[in-house]
Amino acid sequence: MGAIFQSLGRTVIAGVVLVAIMLWVAGTFGKMGGHDYWAFFMRWLHVLSGVMWIGLLWYFNFVQIPSMPRIPDEQKPAVGKVIAPTALFWFRWAALATVITGLLVISMSPGALVRALSIQAPFQAIGVGMWLGLVMAFNVWFIIWPNQKKALGIVQVEADAKAKAARIGMLTSRFNTMLSIPMLYCMVAQQNGGF
Repeated sequence: MGAIFQSLGRTVIAGVVLVAIMLWVAGTFGKMGGHDYWAFFMRWLHVLSGVMWIGLLWYFNFVQIPSMPRIPDEQKPAVGKVIAPTALFWFRWAALATVITGLLVISMSPGALVRALSIQAPFQAIGVGMWLGLVMAFNVWFIIWPNQKKALGIVQVEADAKAKAARIGMLTSRFNTMLSIPMLYCMVAQQNGGF
C-alpha cells in the first residue's frame, strides 16, 4: 500500500481503479453507452477539473499569499522557484480543463449553450456561472500567469516591474477568489433550484 501512496501517479491511478470497481459493483458498465451516462461523466470531469482549479486558487489566497511575510527570506526561494511555478502550472491547466469540460457538458443539451451564454430561462444560473468562470479563466491565462512569470523571475524584469507584476497578479487572484463564490453558487443552484 505504501508503494501506491509514495507516487502521485500511482495514487491517481488507484483512485481511477476505485471508480471502476464502484461502477462494476453497481452494475453501471452496461449503462455507459447512453447519452445520460456520458453527460454525467463529462459533468464529473468538469467538477474534478474545477476542484483542482478553485482548490489551487484558494490555496494561493488562503495559504500561500498570507504565509509569505512569515517565511524567512532564505526560505522564500523554495516557494518562488519550486512550489509556486508547479502550483501555477496545475492552476492554469485546470482552469482550461474546467472551461472545456463545462462547454462540453452544456453542449450535450441541444440549444443549451446559446441559451446559457445569453442567460435565458431555464439556464440563468448556469449562464451567470459560466460567464463568471470565463472571466476567471481569462484572468488566469492573460493577467495572473503573465504577471506571475515576472514576479517569480521566470521572465526577467527590473525589480520595480517585478513588484508591480506581483501586486497585479495577487489582486487579480483576489478578484477571482471573490468571483469564485457566486460562480460556485450558480453552478450548484442550476440543478438544485437555488436561483
